[in-house]
Amino acid sequence: MLSSGNLPLLISTYGYWMVGGIIALESMGLPLPGEATLIVAAVYAGTTHHLNIWLVIVAAAAGAILGDNVGFWIGRQIGYRLLLRYGHHVRLTEARIKLGQYLFRRHGGKIVFFGRFVAVLRALAAVLAGANHMSWPRFLLFNAAGGIVWAALYGGAAYYFGHALERLTKPAALGLTVVAIIAIGVSLVIVHRHEAELEQAAERALPGPLKAPRVGQSKTL
Repeated sequence: MLSSGNLPLLISTYGYWMVGGIIALESMGLPLPGEATLIVAAVYAGTTHHLNIWLVIVAAAAGAILGDNVGFWIGRQIGYRLLLRYGHHVRLTEARIKLGQYLFRRHGGKIVFFGRFVAVLRALAAVLAGANHMSWPRFLLFNAAGGIVWAALYGGAAYYFGHALERLTKPAALGLTVVAIIAIGVSLVIVHRHEAELEQAAERALPGPLKAPRVGQSKTL
């Protein structure tokens, strides 16, 4: 089982491929330690010089961008179909699905960019963006920006400050997750209170019935 404890051995054995691979798989939605992998690889590069920190950052950013785009495709082609077919079982009506698309159209860029820095959103933001039909070019822009800034910030800091940062990032990551959960909770309350008005705005922006995309369809909203 992959854990933070055996990351140094895996990184020393497989190098940049392991860094990019774990981060890519986490970005697709799998519960893997992507952030810990970046930090451990950067600390390893700084203490042993067996890895180049710039290539660690490139591998991490590339893994984040590639994995998120696969997650986006999964959300667009599979997640959206599941919402249309089974959403009514969990009270996701067509109006509410449209509302999700409308909110991602307006705020999806912020969710994708800042989601890279929050553990839960890092694994889910791309899938949610795809399922809610966020425009792919816009998704790619904010996804690439978030991935590059995240990799450079965390990788560079871990390289220069080493194990001290590794200890500090755990409570910092927990704090960011708590803040994100509170922000999501507040947002849900606001959306619930104004659901009718928002659904009307979503219908005006996205008129007509929802249709499942054909296989290979690349239309963006």
